[in-house]
Amino acid sequence: MYDSDYPYFITSSLVEGYPIFSNPQAAQVVLDALNFMQTKRTAKVYAYVIMDNHIHMVVQGDNLPKQIQTFKSWTARAIIDLFSDNGHYSQLYKLKKAKNPTHIDSVHQLWQKGFYPKQIVSDEMMIQKIEYIHNNPVKRGFVDRPEDWRYSSARNYLGIKSLIPVTLFEI
Repeated sequence: MYDSDYPYFITSSLVEGYPIFSNPQAAQVVLDALNFMQTKRTAKVYAYVIMDNHIHMVVQGDNLPKQIQTFKSWTARAIIDLFSDNGHYSQLYKLKKAKNPTHIDSVHQLWQKGFYPKQIVSDEMMIQKIEYIHNNPVKRGFVDRPEDWRYSSARNYLGIKSLIPVTLFEI
């Protein structure tokens, strides 16, 4: 059971670890969806990082499982449409091949099943999860400093211009 009074650390990965989000247009779809969750739904996004093949975020909201399901469904449809419209047929072929055969309502599959929520129950845990999220691109060797990763909320916490707003957790 999810408690809307608490934020959750969530990880969602792409099928077969495909680096779909290295495509800036695909990453923008995720940014747009995160922004929509905050402005048009009841979710608060405290932190996020979009890596090449997964996303981490700290979110809080009513009916969070449904909101995440909708987020994943909408982003999958939008990215598949984007790839189709732009002739990225090799990507579409991979996503079709990776589809779980039990998913009869779609031709392609973008996201792995599940989102592995972990309830954040203390300020210390919240700080640890936000720092983990922001340091993910540094640990992977993509950048030297968290704020240098474009697809992250690290800049928000430093007061630097960022791609989307987040609800800041006072550290």
